Amino acid sequence: MLKRERQRLILEELNVKKKVLASDLSEQFHCSEDTIRRDFRELDQQGLLRRIHSGAISLGPAVTTFEQRLGVNTDQKQALVQRTLPLLTEDSILMIDGGTTNLELVKALPEDFSATIITNSPYITIEAIKRKNIETIVLGGIMAKRAAVSLGVEALEVLDTLRIDTYVMGIYNLDPEKGMTVHSQQEAQVKRKMTEVSDEVIGMASADKLGVYSNYICCKPEAVNILVTDSKDEVLLKNLEKKHLSIERVQR
Repeated sequence: MLKRERQRLILEELNVKKKVLASDLSEQFHCSEDTIRRDFRELDQQGLLRRIHSGAISLGPAVTTFEQRLGVNTDQKQALVQRTLPLLTEDSILMIDGGTTNLELVKALPEDFSATIITNSPYITIEAIKRKNIETIVLGGIMAKRAAVSLGVEALEVLDTLRIDTYVMGIYNLDPEKGMTVHSQQEAQVKRKMTEVSDEVIGMASADKLGVYSNYICCKPEAVNILVTDSKDEVLLKNLEKKHLSIERVQR
């Protein structure tokens, strides 16, 4: 089998399984494990997968800016939002951090919905202040341009003074073993603190965000109380449920 064909098949396997082992692929493709590891190394260098001990995992969604994600997969986001709205309690204190799906959630709140919303997202702030029954609190800090959220010491210090009823966490990657992860250390620190000061954590995640992970860990998987997802991977969902996550399945 030619290298190009083998590497194409590796990526196809990874797209389905999210994680593959060198030992399994060497048997499947009738080649040595060293050959598969070299393929992993080349594909990792091309940014097509992430090498791990004894295998490789899918990278999950590409790292893009907030603006690039606006208007993408709108129907998918709306399906997640509509399943999440009934989970929110009026007259409570909600933490809603950055993310285009979280932005759609705030846009979809009923006009007379009453709550306090705390956010580090300027986009969500603009939507929240349009609502007459919502009090809006904005976290300060350094604005991260890619994620369009404020991060750093100022945000962490304010979070230390708060107690949140429900934190709607913008999910980047969620893995049953690694937990919730992101590409930025500062973003991981702020999300971790938001989780610590909240009584309940809800996350909305499309199927491509599950079973993959990035470099910086925000929290353990069990820190997320409710996961709203359109994933149909029952094995993966069962593994998440073993971490005491309540799964709210979106039918699409």
